[in-house]
Amino acid sequence: MEHFFATCPRGLEDQLVGELIAAGATRTQAVAGGAGFAGDWETCYRANLWSRIATRILWRVAHGPYKREEDIYRLAHDVPWHERFAVRRTLRVYMTAIRCPLKSIDFITLRIKDAVCDRFRAETGERPSVDTAEPNVRIHAFLSDREATLYLDTSGEPLYKRGFKYASVEAPLKENLAAGILRLAGWEPGTPLLDPMCGSGTFLLEAALMAHDIAPGLARKFGFFRLDNFDAALWQKLLAEAEARKRPVVPQPIVGSDISQDQVERARQNLAAAGMHACVQLECADLLQRNAPVPEGVLVANPPYGVRLEETEWLEAFYPRLGDALKQRFAGWRCYFISADPQLPKLIGLKASKRTPLFNGALECRLLEYKVIAGPMRRTKPA
Repeated sequence: MEHFFATCPRGLEDQLVGELIAAGATRTQAVAGGAGFAGDWETCYRANLWSRIATRILWRVAHGPYKREEDIYRLAHDVPWHERFAVRRTLRVYMTAIRCPLKSIDFITLRIKDAVCDRFRAETGERPSVDTAEPNVRIHAFLSDREATLYLDTSGEPLYKRGFKYASVEAPLKENLAAGILRLAGWEPGTPLLDPMCGSGTFLLEAALMAHDIAPGLARKFGFFRLDNFDAALWQKLLAEAEARKRPVVPQPIVGSDISQDQVERARQNLAAAGMHACVQLECADLLQRNAPVPEGVLVANPPYGVRLEETEWLEAFYPRLGDALKQRFAGWRCYFISADPQLPKLIGLKASKRTPLFNGALECRLLEYKVIAGPMRRTKPA
């Protein structure tokens, strides 16, 4: 039994734990930004292949107390790295520290790298090379105020990179955060879904993959491919199982629209790259003018917020009109908006039935739920 740690966007830890248990994990323990768990390598492979929420799956290779930099060096030097990966693999050390009393995090990172290379040289007579841009192997170190933990990254590229070629847009929503929002919204395949500000189509693509039971990691490579204990036969078995679970691509009640034809075209390209273009309906439409496609469903959107004065003025006019549009055209719908601005959503004029804290990277946000019912508009006072 090995020990692992899965990272995820903060606010989605409970959803992550559910996925890890489904992959076979035991002794799960959620903390801010992730969850620790125990499991065998099949569990690790399944979590990488199937988790829609995780950012990385890290394999714990060392853990112990420290007081000085040299304690961390010795902890790293004691790991038989030459049994974990080949000396020809390039590496990079990543560091995360919370309340670390030591002066220089950069120096500690350097000492861990030195320990790895020194152990390789003692065992093989050679040292691995460092590649800070595209390393073959990623070593992650986490320091609390008293303890250090070292991990090998089994994922490689972040798991929100699903392996498709994306036509990106400015400030896109990460795929695992979009998948988590769909889960928090209670959306299930077969339920009508609308993203009326779809941008590059992240919500739409994640929903389409869920609707067809397609593993999010089916089209990509992983860091564990480069570890010496990689079990190719086990991996092929899991791939075959995932392929067998895929459902035929058929039209789904999933609709995306955007006021920009260019954005709609980007979403179309991304859905086509994933083979999902036939199951999602795309339209060029203004959210403030469009009608609901069906009487009831789930609406999700990542509306804009501004930092410049002219943007703020435009948005202060937009949000009250958004509230009007929801009330007039989306009665019977559950609507979810993610926002990093604590004031602008108040201008919608509807009372949020739920506010869920989430983080988009380092940006603190709220997922706001509005259950729109027919009747007179209930206005809240502007902030």
